[in-house]
Order: sequence, then structure tokens, then C-alpha cells
Amino acid sequence: MENLVYIALFAPFVGSMFAALFGMSPKQTFVGIIASSLLFISFAASAVLAFHVYTTGTAIHVTMMEWISAGDLMIPFGFLVDQVSVTMMTVVTLVSTVVHIYSIGYMDHDKSFNRFFSYLSAFVFSMMILVMSDNFAGLFIGWEGVGVCSWLLIGFWYHKEDVAREKNPSISPSWAANEAFIVNRIAGLGMLIGIFIIYWNVGSLQYDVVFADLPNLSSSVLNAAALALFIGAMGKSAQFPLHTWLTDAMEGPTPVSALIHAATMVTAGVFLIIRANPIFSMTPEVSFFIAALGTFVAFFAASMALVNRDLKRIIAFSTLSQLGYMFAAAGLGAYWIALFHLAAHAFFKALLFLGAGNVMHAMDDELDIFKMGGLKKAMNWTYIYMGVASLALAGIPIFAGFFSKDAIIETAFNEGTYVLWAILVLTAGMTAFYSFRQVFLTFHGAKRYKDEIHPHEMYKFVLIAMAPLAILAVIAGFFMGGFQTFVTKLLPNYEMSHHTHELIVVLTAVVLVFAVGGIWLAYKKYANGLKRDEKLENSFLYKLLANQYYIPQFYEEFITKPYAMISEKMWKDIDMKIVDATVDGIAKFLYKSGDKARAMQTGNLSNYLNWMAVGGVLLLIVAAISAMLA
Repeated sequence: MENLVYIALFAPFVGSMFAALFGMSPKQTFVGIIASSLLFISFAASAVLAFHVYTTGTAIHVTMMEWISAGDLMIPFGFLVDQVSVTMMTVVTLVSTVVHIYSIGYMDHDKSFNRFFSYLSAFVFSMMILVMSDNFAGLFIGWEGVGVCSWLLIGFWYHKEDVAREKNPSISPSWAANEAFIVNRIAGLGMLIGIFIIYWNVGSLQYDVVFADLPNLSSSVLNAAALALFIGAMGKSAQFPLHTWLTDAMEGPTPVSALIHAATMVTAGVFLIIRANPIFSMTPEVSFFIAALGTFVAFFAASMALVNRDLKRIIAFSTLSQLGYMFAAAGLGAYWIALFHLAAHAFFKALLFLGAGNVMHAMDDELDIFKMGGLKKAMNWTYIYMGVASLALAGIPIFAGFFSKDAIIETAFNEGTYVLWAILVLTAGMTAFYSFRQVFLTFHGAKRYKDEIHPHEMYKFVLIAMAPLAILAVIAGFFMGGFQTFVTKLLPNYEMSHHTHELIVVLTAVVLVFAVGGIWLAYKKYANGLKRDEKLENSFLYKLLANQYYIPQFYEEFITKPYAMISEKMWKDIDMKIVDATVDGIAKFLYKSGDKARAMQTGNLSNYLNWMAVGGVLLLIVAAISAMLA
């Protein structure tokens, strides 16, 4: 089994290094094929490891080498394959394999085809380190690794900057990549502080050692560590107020959105909470804050998706909303339910993003759903895929989202947090509405696109590669009972109370009414085409949602611009006038001194003797003064 652990971990790394060999070469299709094959090998190894952990109930612990040894600090380069990590491994490698195959078709005409696969596989390798590490230091290495790869992939089309800025001066691939990187550096500081707190008080960063020593720590230390770790999770999983980078990151290629911003990297924050559940279980105040913030974000992001016109950004807002659901579950102590929704969501959300990529490819990169319509006939398979994914996202029986999302909503009711429950139920209706709003406006009604655009379906192998995600979006929910048995050998076994069980039919019916009502409202309003309501679009509420509550503008005016102004002033007045002037002044003084001193080099022995005599006299004077002062 140890060899399988290494295969699962390092196969993506080999794929990345192989693709990097051809990074500066013209497109080579075999680079994508080999990278995809290595990802499939990683998935196969992960699946075998999952079966082993499931059947034996025992975790696999592998120590590759001693990594850091300084004083009492001992950190091995070790990996832990247990119920939580192997779930993440399987989900990450499965979605990554599909995205890699999809990218062969999607990036077919891109001149940097080979480089793209190198970055994509490097990201998967970093994500595998993150989820497989047996200590917080290793997790942080993977955490920063996915951050760097995300920066590379979001800004992959950096050469499109000028074109993008013509449309929106604030958004370009390079700008979006920098925003994501900087926001996550801010949050990463919080996570580092949390890791420092843990080490300072425990003396180790190994999960098993840290969790075993938690009862010996004070509540103030536990609360500080939990809050600091959650700040790190907020950045990676784009929770308010560190959320703006996720929708802006849609400037990257669509496969990046499907892999990083739906199924893997943005779920790393949720994974951190689940992995460190012993800490959060002992900090109820922090956990409730997580649940409350997650519920707020679920509603907050869904409200912005209601009016957005950008196909990818609608799905990105949906991702924000679903991450909020996951945090709500984890904050309420239902860690295994949060993990199940993480896995189920990865399948149907990645499918939605890939379907959006198909539409974008067919529409000459157009993403405005108000300029689409009537694509059902030309793109029937994509329509089916996005319809299935939207049904799962809306939580319609029998699809995966019905089981996982309903379980989260029931958890809020079970805990007596009825306000959170009501908000999550309302959000479920909003989710159904915006999901089918985009489906109907994209595929139904009369065409609203230009005559020179000729929509067409993607390559057949791409559509076939998407099929596993569609199948899992339908059937994944039926494995919820077995999943609970599997992961609760490690995670707390959260169960609904008798009272909740008695009301389960009513609770399910309430959520279903809101979900079906949202779909019906979207059908009534958009199924027959776009009907613009200028009065509505000019209303304050519509503009508030369309402008994302003016939060990006607030950040631009009160953080970005003042910081840039201060930086420019510091550069001009302090760096240039003081620092540079001082350094340059010293350099000029030394240069001129040396220039003058060259006159002493006459080659005349008597001159040298005279200078030696002067030096001797000066030394005697210094010695005499020193003796007097002593």
C-alpha cells in the first residue's frame, strides 16, 4: 500500500515535469494525453486506497523522510491516508482526470497548450500534498502550492490584459490572478499564526500529537488557534469579506474554473475545518460563528447570482453559496455531512463549469446569457449535462444535491438554529431560480446572438469525458448512508434527533417547495426567451445586487487606491529622496574619495614614507587620547 500512496501523490508531479519539458515548444497533443493518463493512474491508486481503508477500517501512515529537525521541532515529510484524506484524494483525482481530458479539446488552439498542462498537473500535486499530509506544516506547504499554481492558472491568459481592460478597467487575467494571490496571502497570515499557536503550546505539528494534547490547553488558546485557522480557511474558500477574488478569477481558462474554483482549491478551507475538527469541537463559540458566517455567505452569494449576466460568474457565485452551506454544516458539528456535500458538489459544479466552457467555446467566448438563447438544438448534450447539474444544484430528488444539501438544512433545524434554517431554506429557492434562469436563457427561446456565430458541440471525446461527472451528479446521493458509516469511524457521527426524524417529511417538503418554486418561477419568466424589465433593472435593489453590494467598489476606493497612493508617495518621497539619496550619496562619497586617493599612488618611495609617517603620528595621537579617556 505504501507504493500506492507514492503513486497517487507523485503521478501528477511526473505529469507536470513531463509537460514542462515541452513548455516552450509548439502544441504537442501527446503532452496532454500523457498528463491525463498520469492523473488517471493517480485516481486509480486513490480508489484502491479508498477501498483498502473502507474494508479494513485502518489508516495508512507513510513517512517518506525526516524533513525539519531543529531542537525540539521534528517534522517528517509524512502522509496520512485515512477516511477523510482518501475521500479528498479520490474526488480531487477524479475531477482532475476529467478536467485534464476536457482541456485537450478546450485548449486545442492555444499556443501555450503544453505549459497549461504543466501548471494544471502541478496544481493537482500541490492539492494532494495538502490533503495527504499528516501534519499542519505539510498541509501549509500544499496550501501555498495551490496558491501559486492558482496564480499561474488564473493569469494564464495574461496577454489578454489590454482587451479585458477595454471592457472593464478593473478586471484582467493578470489583475485577477494578483487579487487572488494577495487576498490569500492575507488569510494565509492568519493560518500561520494558528499554526504557531499550536506549536508554541503543544510542541508538535503532527495531527495525532496535537489532537491528543488538546484537553491540556486552555479555552483561550483553543479559541485563538481555531479562529486563526478559520481566517486561513476564509481566504482559500472565499468567505466574506475575502470573497471578491473568486468571481474575478473567472478570467482564467474554464478548465481552471472547473478544477480550482469548484471542486478542489476552494474546498481546502472546508477540508481544514473538517481535518481539525477536534479543535473546533472544543470551541463552540468559534464554531457557531463559522456556521453563522457560512449561512450568511450562502444567502449573500445566491442573491448576487440572481441578477448576474455572466455565465461563469453565476456559477462562481453559486460556488460561494455552496461553500457557505458546507461551513454551516461544519460549524454546527456535522462534519461528515459537510464532507459529503463537498464531494457531491464537486461533481455537479465541475460539470456546470465544463458545460459553460462548451457554451463559451461555441459562442466565440461570449459569456453574457442575455446574448445567447436557442442553443438547445445545436448543443443538445451540453444542455443535458447542464440540466442534470442544475437539478443536482437545486436539490431536486433523486439528484446528489437533494441528499447532501437537505441534510445540511436539517442540521440547522436539528440544532435549534431556526434563523439559520430559514435562511438556508430561502437560499435553496434562490439557488433553484438562478440555476434554471441561466439554463433557460442559454438554451431556450429564440436566438439573441449575432448571425456570424455558429454554435456547435464540443469534440465527442470531451463530451464522453464529462459523462462520469453527470452520472455521479445523479447517483452520488444514494451512497450517503455508506459514506456516513465509512467516515464516522474517524469523524464525529452526527445524528438527527428523534424530534427532527418525526418532522423529516415536513422539513423535506418545505425545502422542495422552495426549490420547485424557484424552478417554476425561472421557467415562467425565461423559458420562452428574455423579457427585459427596465423598471426592475433600474431599481435600487437590482443595481445593488448587480454591483455585488458595491463591495468591490468599496475595496477599490478605500483600500486599493489609498494603498497605491501611499505606496507611490513612499516610493517618491522616502525611497527615492531619502533611501536612494542616502545610498547614492555614500556611493558618490566613496567614489570621489577613491578618486582623490589615487593621487597618493605616485610610485615614489619617498612619498610613501611620508604618508607612513603621517599615519604613524595619527596612530600615536589616537592612542594618547584613548589613554587619557581611560
